[in-house]
Amino acid sequence: MSKVAVVFWSQTGNTEAMAQALAQGADTDVIDYSDFSGAKVADYDAFAFGCPAMGDEELDPDFEELWDECVGEFGDKPVVLFGSYDWGTGEWMDSWKERAEAAGVNVIDTIIANLEPEDDALDALRAAGEKLAE
Repeated sequence: MSKVAVVFWSQTGNTEAMAQALAQGADTDVIDYSDFSGAKVADYDAFAFGCPAMGDEELDPDFEELWDECVGEFGDKPVVLFGSYDWGTGEWMDSWKERAEAAGVNVIDTIIANLEPEDDALDALRAAGEKLAE
């Protein structure tokens, strides 16, 4: 079984709820982004990173700083990207995934929820956590 890090930033609690579901599937705990660093990547086999869409459908700047610090450390380890949004189309997730893959990140799934995650998103998150833990 893989050691999975579920790292998130949440403003309203929606992305935190998503992180909790993913962690449940992976049988691990969630990690607030402020408690993680690129130096900790080597301690894990798989990752889930979550951030809601901010402003003009972009990542929170503090979270993005952590993400950028970790990108070069992932190697071929599997990564799931997740987050919630309020308005817009969820385009920030497509952009995030494209940038991650261009940087060599092994993105195996993305999951988004409009506002509070509903049952289908929570089910997808738990399934993604199980997949990361395999």
